[in-house]
Amino acid sequence: MGNGSMQAETIHSSSTKPLPHVTIVIPIYNEEGLLETAVVSLREALRERFAWPYELILAENGSMDATLPIARRLSEKFPEVRYISLGEPNYGKALKRGILESRGHYVICDEIDLCDVDFYSRALERLDFGYEMVVGSKLAPGAEDKRPLFRHLGSQVINALLRFTVGFKGTDTHGLKAFVRDRLLEVAADCLVDRDLFASELVIRAERRCIRICEIPVRVVEKRAPSINLIRRVPGVLKGLVKLSVAVRIRS
Repeated sequence: MGNGSMQAETIHSSSTKPLPHVTIVIPIYNEEGLLETAVVSLREALRERFAWPYELILAENGSMDATLPIARRLSEKFPEVRYISLGEPNYGKALKRGILESRGHYVICDEIDLCDVDFYSRALERLDFGYEMVVGSKLAPGAEDKRPLFRHLGSQVINALLRFTVGFKGTDTHGLKAFVRDRLLEVAADCLVDRDLFASELVIRAERRCIRICEIPVRVVEKRAPSINLIRRVPGVLKGLVKLSVAVRIRS
């Protein structure tokens, strides 16, 4: 059931459908045990709380289990669900492509093990108020990070390194985000770093271009172990930080 060698594909084009008010982009990798339940639960929560039309883009990237067939089946079952498939494990590249293919006035970047509709509500209120980007911070005052301690400390270390290397002024760049599509689409297209640090570059470039950004605290509860071993990610993250420090000085 693996699809690591599969070429990138996009199906379920929505070009002829009415434009959604919100696009939700969720990168997925080896999520066969969680994907269908999470999507069904998210649809139900959205139906109960919101009236706006939306699209959900599942950005599959290099899964070696049944994630891709499940995503395909969900897109066939639910008209608001689309999927893309990169054929390689690359979280940042998948997230970027999902953003670039979004059609909603607002874009929300979420995680399959979060699907935090309370964040959606709070973030969209601030976007309606005039902010152009909202970052859900695990480290801001009032946040609750219920992940294991080493993961919480890892977020603090990354944030400190971003402050030191590129002058980041916020408290978090990863995880939940919402923004006005037309204001951030060019910023996303200009990002040069992928994998773990695309999300960081997106926020930092937005900050440097004077996009109106606010942070709101979020509560994070880990529903399953990370799909990629965190220790194995460290060398790539450090290499990415070097690349990011160079990249943000280009096209800024």
